[in-house]
Amino acid sequence: MLQFLIRRLTGAVAIMFLIAAFTFFLFYTIPQDFAELACGKTCTKENIAVIRENLGLDKPITAQFWEFMGGIVSGRDFAVGHCPAPCLGVSFSSNEFVWDSIMDRFPLTLSLTVGGLVIFLTLGLGAGLLAAWKRGTVIDKIVSGTSMLLSSFQIYFLGPIVLGIMVYSTGWMENPSYVPFTEDPAGWVIGLLIPWAVMATIFTAQYTRMARSTMIEQLQEEHVRTARAKGMKQRYVFFRYAWRGSLTPIVTILGMDLSGLLAGAVVTEFTFDLPGIGRLAVNSSLDKDLPLTMGVMLFGAFFILLLNILVDLAYAYIDPRVRLA
Repeated sequence: MLQFLIRRLTGAVAIMFLIAAFTFFLFYTIPQDFAELACGKTCTKENIAVIRENLGLDKPITAQFWEFMGGIVSGRDFAVGHCPAPCLGVSFSSNEFVWDSIMDRFPLTLSLTVGGLVIFLTLGLGAGLLAAWKRGTVIDKIVSGTSMLLSSFQIYFLGPIVLGIMVYSTGWMENPSYVPFTEDPAGWVIGLLIPWAVMATIFTAQYTRMARSTMIEQLQEEHVRTARAKGMKQRYVFFRYAWRGSLTPIVTILGMDLSGLLAGAVVTEFTFDLPGIGRLAVNSSLDKDLPLTMGVMLFGAFFILLLNILVDLAYAYIDPRVRLA
């Protein structure tokens, strides 16, 4: 397992370096002076020259790139002070360090992502297993039909409907908000319950159908039929043999859905007016705040890579043959 983890981490570092290089050179090929963007519209040539020197824009682009990469590892000095590692630059609009701006918004986005993930995996896999267990019955038909209906919804469509019913019309719940878990765990759950429910609805339908189909397929495998022939109880065969085998394709699809889950969090933040990283990314693009936009992109790529490594570890635990691949 340790060698498997080392291989995955080495590959992730190489991929992250390539993403950072591509992102840096992509943004620095924009035909506009970064110093002018940082200075604003009402700015003198002398101020632009000072900003260009402070940001290191007077150096060759390759030297700027290695300074940028070095700042991520060991920090970097700017006119506003020392930027500790990992340093992603200074925001043009707020003059704050990009990493600090991202960390201020990250707990909300992480709460949305993890909360939605836990809910839709629990409900989706549970409903899929129930449908497979009761295959061909009324329960199976209800679960399958409901999942087909819910899979057609989108966050930006379902969110306003839920808000209109649960918040504005009936007043049963408060408008979604974010309170740090460490300050008020109950307020954290209540404030994000509607966004979690909306996000989970979309993904739950998908994983219900997936869990049902993979479980039914596993029940037809030879080792499952052999276990039945030996006289083992149906419930033991269902959970001991078929269930673990059905997790393999589900975990694989989950790894590919992680980026979609983050995108869903971005849409959710706009739908419910929550100040997360998604809103930060859009606002930085609208403000032409290139360091902040680039920092959010790199952080998103790093987060997705990290989640995929965790999925790979879960995959290797479920199927030991993957460790030798």
